Amino acid sequence: MLPRINRLGRQKDFKNIFTHGRVVQSNYLALRFRRNNLPFTRFGLVIGTVVDKKATVRNRLRRQASEIIRHNLKNIMPGFDIVLVGKPALTRKSFKEIEKEVSALFQKTELFKF
Repeated sequence: MLPRINRLGRQKDFKNIFTHGRVVQSNYLALRFRRNNLPFTRFGLVIGTVVDKKATVRNRLRRQASEIIRHNLKNIMPGFDIVLVGKPALTRKSFKEIEKEVSALFQKTELFKF
């Protein structure tokens, strides 16, 4: 689980990212991000019923995405609000494939520090 400081919680924050943020997409994930002028990065995960109707499947995907982010937290640039949005094709992917795709999206947006 992500530390509380690194989680987006308020609906206002999500709306702000969805209306004013930039978007990078792949076949089964979309990454929306916006600068937040804070010394840390906050994350939100959106895995809706469009992805799968079963809550157990959606929760498993949320846990996997959260774990991927937690492991890469030290490599991600601070000062951003980031939302990962799942697409229906996400249910057919393994953990390793999801991990590669998340890394590719972060590199595409240049949010990884090297």
